[in-house]
Amino acid sequence: MSQHVYKHIELTGSSEKGIEDAVNNAITKASDSLHNMRWLEVTDTRGHIENGRVSHWQVSVKVGFTLD
Repeated sequence: MSQHVYKHIELTGSSEKGIEDAVNNAITKASDSLHNMRWLEVTDTRGHIENGRVSHWQVSVKVGFTLD
């Protein structure tokens, strides 16, 4: 069995479309500068309300990646 060491960081993504899109936005942007991302854990979900409607979502995720 191989042993893995992970480092993890917390990211917050946002989207006007929905929660899943907010998560994907965070991961996509992080992939510009991080590599070897392996897992994520949703840690917090928030929404912003304007005029009685949800105008956008913010989702915080903990992302784990393997070290070189």
